[in-house]
Amino acid sequence: MIERIRRRERVLIRATALLAASVLVAFAYGRASEAQAAPGDWRQWGGPTRNFRLTVSGIARTWPDSGPRQLWRRALGEGYSSVLADGAILVTMYRRDDHEIVVALDAATGKTRWEHAYSAPLTHDGYFDVWLKSAGPGPYSTPLIADGTVFAVGVTGKLHALDLRTGAVRWAHDLVALFKLTDYNAFASSPLAYADNVILPLGGSQHGVVAFTRSTGAVAWRGEPFALAPGSPVVVEIDGRPELVVWGQTELAGMDLNAGRVLWRHPHPAQYGLNISTPIWGTGNRLFASSAYGGGSRMLRLTRANDRTTPEELWSNHRMRLHFGSALVMGKVIVGSSGDFGPAFLVALNAETGEELWRDRSFARAQLVDANGTLVIVDEDGEIAVASVSDTGLRVHARKEILTSNAWTPPTIVGGTVYVRDRKHVLALDLGL
Repeated sequence: MIERIRRRERVLIRATALLAASVLVAFAYGRASEAQAAPGDWRQWGGPTRNFRLTVSGIARTWPDSGPRQLWRRALGEGYSSVLADGAILVTMYRRDDHEIVVALDAATGKTRWEHAYSAPLTHDGYFDVWLKSAGPGPYSTPLIADGTVFAVGVTGKLHALDLRTGAVRWAHDLVALFKLTDYNAFASSPLAYADNVILPLGGSQHGVVAFTRSTGAVAWRGEPFALAPGSPVVVEIDGRPELVVWGQTELAGMDLNAGRVLWRHPHPAQYGLNISTPIWGTGNRLFASSAYGGGSRMLRLTRANDRTTPEELWSNHRMRLHFGSALVMGKVIVGSSGDFGPAFLVALNAETGEELWRDRSFARAQLVDANGTLVIVDEDGEIAVASVSDTGLRVHARKEILTSNAWTPPTIVGGTVYVRDRKHVLALDLGL
C-alpha cells in the first residue's frame, strides 16, 4: 500500500509539470524551423519563430478601466494547447469525455469551422486517472500548421494530419502501436516542421525522436533511443549547420536532422526527468535552458570544429527554475516565472552572468510573449497584463482579470488581436494600438 501511494505521488508530480507541454525559453533570435510563418500568422508552438517573440509592433499599453475590448468569447473543453492562427482560421485542441478533438475556428467570430474527434480514453496504467483528478487530462501538445495541413498529437499518442480547410484526414498514426511503446507517460511535445518532415519526440519514453514525411506520413527516419523529457524540440544553426535540440530526461542533446543521430549531450538533470522548456538558439551560439524540480538554469555556448559540435557551459544556477510557461530575453534580461508546486513569481536574470536582478510577486505563474518590447502576460489566476522590463524591475502598464479555471496556455498574438484560453473558454481580445 505504501509503495502504491508513493507511486501515485510520483505520477502526480509528473503530471502537474506536463500541463503546458513545452515551456519556451526565448534567447534572442535564431532560425527556429522551416515552418516559420509570415508576419501575422502563428502556425506553431511559440509563434512565427518558435520563441514567443514578435518583431511587429501593435500592442497598446493603455486600456480603459473596463479592460481591453472583447471581440468574442466561446466555450471550449479541457486542454492546454495553444491557439494557432493561419489567416482567417484558428486551430487548437481540447478534450470532451473520452475523445480528443482538433478544432478549427473562424478567427473573426470564434465559430466552429470543423472538428475532428477521435477516441482517446485515459486508461494507461492509472496515470491518466491521477491527472484527471488533479491538473486536468490535456491535451498538452500544441499542433503545427504546415503545407496547408494540421499536424496534431494527443496525450495517448494519436497523431493526425488534417486538411487545414476541411479537417479531412490526410494520414494518421497510433504512435504507441506503430512503435510498440510500453513505457511512455504522455505525449506533450509540440511537433516541428523541417525540410519535408514533421519531427516529434515519442512521448515521455525511452524511444527517441521520429520524423515523418509530411505529405504521406511515411517514416523518414527514427533516431537512436534515449530517455525523453516532455519539452518540445527546436532547430538551431551552428555556424551555418542546422541541428535539432531535444530535451532528454537528464540532459540536453543535439541531433542530426537527416537521420536522428545524437551529436552531443550536456547534463541537465531534474527530478522525474521533468525538463519541459524548449531551448532557443541565440546570438553568439548560445543556448539558454531552465527547468524546475532541481534543474535550474544554464547558458551554453555551442562550437563546431573538425566536424564536431561541443557544448560549453558559460554559467548555471538555481535562481530561475521554470516550471511551465514562457521565459524571454528582453535586452540583457531573462525574465520568467520561477517555481514548481509553491508560488511561481516572475524572476529576472542577467543574461550574461546569470545574476538575479529582481523578483516580482504581483503575478502568479505566468505565460509571457514579447511583442516587440511590450510584454504580454497571462497568469494562472486569469489576469492579463501588458508591461515593460528593465534590469531594475517590471513596469506594469495595464492589467485586468479576464480568465479563470487554470489559465496555463500562452497567449497568441496576431496583429493587435490576442487569443487566450483557459480550461473552459477561448477569447479574442483587441489589444491593438
